[in-house]
Amino acid sequence: MTNVQRSRRQVRLSRALGIALTPKAQRIFEKRPYAPGEHGRTRRRTESDYAVRLREKQRLRAQYGVSEKQLRRAYEQATRTAGQTGNAMLSDLETRLDNLVLRAGIARTTAQARQYVVHRHILVDGNIVDRPSYRVKPGQTIQVKAKSQTMVPFQIAAEGVHRDVLPQVPGYLDVNIASLKATLTRKPEAEEIPVQVNIQYVVEFYAR
Repeated sequence: MTNVQRSRRQVRLSRALGIALTPKAQRIFEKRPYAPGEHGRTRRRTESDYAVRLREKQRLRAQYGVSEKQLRRAYEQATRTAGQTGNAMLSDLETRLDNLVLRAGIARTTAQARQYVVHRHILVDGNIVDRPSYRVKPGQTIQVKAKSQTMVPFQIAAEGVHRDVLPQVPGYLDVNIASLKATLTRKPEAEEIPVQVNIQYVVEFYAR
């Protein structure tokens, strides 16, 4: 899939789910805040409880860019964790390496963050990690490797350009964007994680 095709798909998905998944989708969504297709402007008919919970699950999945299998695994892991399942699930997803590369402003989109990780540009505590689903632990530092920092996309990121289109850096990340570096200082709390989701609906979807 080309970058243009991927971008169009993300815009269409954004409108279908009612959330902006990329900066480009945000701009288009502001102009056309309704679902795609000829019936996009019409009011949605009353949805079943299942449909509401399914869409909420799809919204969460799209915001993290994970597969159904990965999302279900996060849910199952959360059910074995002390405290509320939904909060544990969100906290776990938030500590994915590709996600924290995005939150720090090193990348502009989730797809770009994942590409940086897979292409071995990202270090965790000084070691290359090329698995986007790697869970970063509190105290660990992520950074673009020195050789990669000379590349144009990373030089742009180091100037803080992506910060204009991304949510504010959350309190659990200590970021030095000029050095393309960020430390996860503590476990993320559900209420401060910048995703749009009713996590209880997602839990109810999987628990049914």
